Amino acid sequence: MAERTATVASREGLHARPAAIFAEAAGEADVDVTIARPGEPADEAMDAASILSLMSLGAGHGDQVVLRAEGEGADDALDRLVKVLETDLDAE
Repeated sequence: MAERTATVASREGLHARPAAIFAEAAGEADVDVTIARPGEPADEAMDAASILSLMSLGAGHGDQVVLRAEGEGADDALDRLVKVLETDLDAE
């Protein structure tokens, strides 16, 4: 299983707009991607393509999250998604 840690760059965290942008990007991945807080077990991770899951995570600016995916293309998908999270989507 591929795994990446990312820091949320959006000034307001993963609220509605950044969560929607990230969920769309995760949904376009060829693999299922999960998101969780560091230290949470992988089996408790949430669907990264779900805007409701992202918002309920409560990740704020500067918080770290863990992305996981399995299968062919997982590394590339996670690399792309880390770039999305580490971009201030509130500034765009």
